[in-house]
Amino acid sequence: MKKLGHIAGLTFATIFGFSFLFSKIALDYVSPVGLIAYRFLIGFIGFELLRRFKVVHIRFEKKYVKLWLAVAFFQPILYFLFETYGLSYTTSGEAGMMIALIPIIVSILGALILKEAPHKSQYFFILLSVLGIVFIQIMKPSNTSGVFIGFVLLFLAVVSAGLYNIASRNASRHIKPYEVTYFMMLVGAVGFNFIYLIQLAFGDGIKTYLTNLSQIQLLLPLLYLGVIASIGGFFMMNFALSRLPAHVSSVYSNLSTIVAIIAGALILREQLYWYHYVGSVMIIVGVYGTVRLNNINRQKEEVSPL
Repeated sequence: MKKLGHIAGLTFATIFGFSFLFSKIALDYVSPVGLIAYRFLIGFIGFELLRRFKVVHIRFEKKYVKLWLAVAFFQPILYFLFETYGLSYTTSGEAGMMIALIPIIVSILGALILKEAPHKSQYFFILLSVLGIVFIQIMKPSNTSGVFIGFVLLFLAVVSAGLYNIASRNASRHIKPYEVTYFMMLVGAVGFNFIYLIQLAFGDGIKTYLTNLSQIQLLLPLLYLGVIASIGGFFMMNFALSRLPAHVSSVYSNLSTIVAIIAGALILREQLYWYHYVGSVMIIVGVYGTVRLNNINRQKEEVSPL
């Protein structure tokens, strides 16, 4: 079962890596909040169809409300709000450096809340993976200084992501990963569409909500983000968190940076520089070392006498 968790980790890292590409395309046609609103609406509709056709069974029981509500509150609501508005005050490079702190925050919170502290030898590889992302961002020539409020918002996004990992890990002990994902889509769709409609009411007008969807250049990226990324990606992430310690699962997210770089180079013809390769090697070694040591330590615990 642990092997399935690692496969899920690689899968969601790949899916989210390509989501950067599709988000970049979609943002040429819609605002950041609008993109998030459409993404979760499509994700929820897709998941609701699966429920209606009895592909998945969702338990609407009061005793589980606190569990999935805690997950959805931290991700997508708080995380996407803090990240979206944080990006408006900082550069993408600075945002990348902040988001790279998520595995470290998860390791700290996991040790304090779930009592799943990484082995001492794993800290080196977790830090190496984070430094790989930071190195890539620092070396980008467009990197400039941002505003303090932007860093505060991005740090809150990192903390929100860390608490989401903990909440999802805790919820997985009582409800299925696809149930957690379903409620994330529901809360995200309701919350962000409410915010987006208010923005349109005081801006371009409510009719823009429908006219945006008539653009095929926007609709195709939205289908990827809503169906594959939101449903598939978050399900795989929640599944990984149900099988692996939070600090191991979170480090897979750093692989998304490598996937995003490769996708940008192959599809958008973005140029790769030497620091992309160096940083990517650091990330891969960091992820491999964290996962490998987790397996070794687990095997030692299984064979050690009581």
